[in-house]
Amino acid sequence: MSAARPTPIEAAVAGSNGHATLDAAREPILVLHCGSSSIKFALFDADALPLTRRPLWAGKVDGIGTASPCLVEADVEPAALALDDEKPYHDALQAVRACVQQRAGGRLPSVVAHRVVHGGSKYTEPVRIDRSVLAELKDLIPLAPLHQPYALQAIEILLAEAPGLPQVACFDTAFHGTLPLVEQMLPLPYALWERGIRRYGFHGLSYEYMAIALAERHGDAARGRTIVAHLGSGASLCAMHRLQSVATTMGFSALDGLMMGTRCGSIDPGVLLHLIETEGLGVEQLTHLLYHESGLLGVSGMSSSPQPLLAAEATNPRARAALELYARRVVREIGALTAVLGGLDMLAFTAGIGEHSAVLRERICGALDWLGVSIDDAANRANASTISSRLGRVRVAVEPTNEEWIAASHAQRVIRSVAVDAPRATAYATLSS
Repeated sequence: MSAARPTPIEAAVAGSNGHATLDAAREPILVLHCGSSSIKFALFDADALPLTRRPLWAGKVDGIGTASPCLVEADVEPAALALDDEKPYHDALQAVRACVQQRAGGRLPSVVAHRVVHGGSKYTEPVRIDRSVLAELKDLIPLAPLHQPYALQAIEILLAEAPGLPQVACFDTAFHGTLPLVEQMLPLPYALWERGIRRYGFHGLSYEYMAIALAERHGDAARGRTIVAHLGSGASLCAMHRLQSVATTMGFSALDGLMMGTRCGSIDPGVLLHLIETEGLGVEQLTHLLYHESGLLGVSGMSSSPQPLLAAEATNPRARAALELYARRVVREIGALTAVLGGLDMLAFTAGIGEHSAVLRERICGALDWLGVSIDDAANRANASTISSRLGRVRVAVEPTNEEWIAASHAQRVIRSVAVDAPRATAYATLSS
């Protein structure tokens, strides 16, 4: 009898195998970051104390829902995937599971950590997921429709297919639990506040890492009045004092605040009323416009990424206008947060654009010279960890973020606390009987 032929997913995973198995982790921690068209994943050694910040291995399934999905790993050629048109996300997650098990020598993860964008007002700490937690997180989907459903879909699949596998939700809103009441409230009828309509803040896993990394690298300078600029395809600012969030630019949703790649950022609500009343836009059309057709892409008509716009701005007025508006919105919000902090001691850039675009950092900082911001050109071009010049009163830093390590650390702590508490609970039950 002939052996069963491998599925397309198994064939793709086998074809991508450019590395040996990971011997270092007996039972690795798997971190999942699930978006609408991609699943990013990373493995960390669960037995390492403290947890090593560099993952043992990482990759992603990209192009989910498109004609050409693929499995991408570091230093390995992308491998094409065949995903079922009816359930592409399920198949993509299966590809991740197969790849992880192959890399881990057939071992299952000890725990799966999920980046979940919204924890609402209840979940301000990482939590182990069960059916009741999942149901409550589903109720928050209307607050983050672009991000929340995909992480929950992955959680639900794993709960059904691997019910014994522990899963931990790590929330992007949690870091902002220290926001003062005045920063949480919106100037709307109080009854809406009571129904959860408030400012939450996002990118919390990134800011949590920055609070750790900046303090390690810069000491007391980071513990004062600090603004962190998380500038990626999504973008926000966080004002920190004593390494805690005291104000942030994203509020009720991930649409708020800065101009982004395809999202508008803060906008006059009257514009939205006009589009509904005069242009006849429905909820779905308006949602798509604000989330997918605005920002750098909407203004430029070219790209949601700054790099092509920088290359074209000399001859393309719309590309130039998009970049000017992007920088202006960042500068304006830094000024506002500086006022909230009562001054500024440190400005730190992170995420894809923040870490790698020396040109945009230069333009943003150049508009803040009145604040005592001055950068060293050579250090800025080199993406150095400190780019401020000796003339500046504000320390300016560039620090890569590491949301995956934060999520893995939370999962490790949650699972270890459960393991410690279990014998205590058993002993207590024995004594009580």
